[in-house]
Amino acid sequence: MSSLTDDWGTPSEFFAALHHEFGFTLDVAASATNAKCDRYFSIEDDGLAQPWAPETCWMNPPYGRSIPAWVAKAWHESTLGATVVGLLPARTDTAWWHDYVLKAGELRFVRGRLRFNGIAKDAPFPSAVAIWRMTSPRLR
Repeated sequence: MSSLTDDWGTPSEFFAALHHEFGFTLDVAASATNAKCDRYFSIEDDGLAQPWAPETCWMNPPYGRSIPAWVAKAWHESTLGATVVGLLPARTDTAWWHDYVLKAGELRFVRGRLRFNGIAKDAPFPSAVAIWRMTSPRLR
């Protein structure tokens, strides 16, 4: 594992369970090789510049310097009618976590460490799933 990458491929079984629950219609941060939905935004599409509402969105964003923009976008799009389920590193000490992740209506901490696709070892960080949607009490 290296901090040289900010691309952590979603584990297939982990995604399948969430997809069964939410029925995702759009993967907002993907590529042709790792997209989890038929509809997806690639780097070239720039998911941050695209509208997400009123879709049910899967978001496993790049975990580098752009992550604050992704969580801000997830929160903003949820206020417009999107449901956004985001797989995130549990960096509870960061400003972006306090400013946007804590605005999610639901937060699920992943027990143990995920093994991301294409990586031989478990992640060196804990993960969480944030769920932003219009019906969330914190969005009202």
